[in-house]
Amino acid sequence: MADRVTVIGWDGSPLTPAARSALSAATLVAGAAHHLALPEVPARAERIRLGSVDLAARRIAGHRGSAVVLADGDPGFFGVVRTLRAPEHGLEVEVVPAVSAVAAAFARAGMPWDDAQIVVAHRRTLRRAVNVCRAHTKVAVLTSPGAGPAELALLLEGVHRTFVICEELGSEREQVTVLTSDKVADHAWRDPNLVIVIGGAGHGAVPGSGWIAGRDPGHPQQVRGWALPAREYGDGLGPGESAGLRAAQLARLGPRTGDLVWDIGCGSGALAVEAARFGAAVIAVDADPDACARTEAAARRFGVQIQVRAGRAPHVLESLPEPDVVRVGGGGAEVVSACADRRPERIVAHAATRDGAEAIGAALEAGGYDVECALLQSVELDTSAWSERERSVAFLLSGRRRERSP
Repeated sequence: MADRVTVIGWDGSPLTPAARSALSAATLVAGAAHHLALPEVPARAERIRLGSVDLAARRIAGHRGSAVVLADGDPGFFGVVRTLRAPEHGLEVEVVPAVSAVAAAFARAGMPWDDAQIVVAHRRTLRRAVNVCRAHTKVAVLTSPGAGPAELALLLEGVHRTFVICEELGSEREQVTVLTSDKVADHAWRDPNLVIVIGGAGHGAVPGSGWIAGRDPGHPQQVRGWALPAREYGDGLGPGESAGLRAAQLARLGPRTGDLVWDIGCGSGALAVEAARFGAAVIAVDADPDACARTEAAARRFGVQIQVRAGRAPHVLESLPEPDVVRVGGGGAEVVSACADRRPERIVAHAATRDGAEAIGAALEAGGYDVECALLQSVELDTSAWSERERSVAFLLSGRRRERSP
């Protein structure tokens, strides 16, 4: 095992005395081509071009001498330190950090970033990164080849955002470009780059001093609790939107950051709003223009980002991006079947009658889902007289996608 392993962050500025000292004693240096070309790298040291960090870690583990790993920005922030410290490699490292690419990008833009979401976009995580950009007003995206600004913009079609694209930060070729998202796909972008995605309803508001990075859960617009009563949604809730049913639907969907939720037959927008408050991206669909307007108003009131599409399911669903979970608030078995064809992880629906529930259950089963059904009854009481005020009864159906056989 290497006698000493030092990880040095580099942001284009002159190396610190500690970094120069570690490099001067190194017998093995790993890094990208531009790192290995630095004049401080000893000519006598073995050099490893850093492609796979796992492979480099194995080489370092078998090396006798002092090893240095060079990386861009802060190597402890979505960087190589995590891999080098993995139990299978057994490496203890010293870290000499530099300014992270995210901090540098926001500095170039002249913006604070303690309220930003930060995501990494690879080919396999690109869709989830895009969903975070749908759901939040300020997101920094650490990109990679094949998951860069153009791909982000293409998948955000229909959602207006402003892109601040920072190319080759810290180098002589550094460039910062500001474009609206509809213009980004027309350009070729140099790697490495980082994208700040900003915009959406409520963007630009100046809250009080925060206490936690990312969205402040104590923001004044955020009403405490979920499955809120009808009075929180202005004109009240429509049929099938009772607080109890909504709570059960949300519990079975489990919306989370990085997900895309379809709310079909969104009605008042109550479920769409509450799914968005969990951090998920939401597309709310309804054939009734008034329902669409109520959903948009609810989103503004609660300070969440929801994309509303007017149209009748199942036809309107054909142009929507792939969902992770779906709530079907109207349309019955036909709409459930169309949703099952898109293979979301979970689908929930409800029915007023047993016949309707059986039809929806059969559609879920035929679509490759394990089906559960419960009859939910809730009674709202007037506590001044402890008398019944309102009763709600519905069949709740939930489908969990079965894994396909290999």
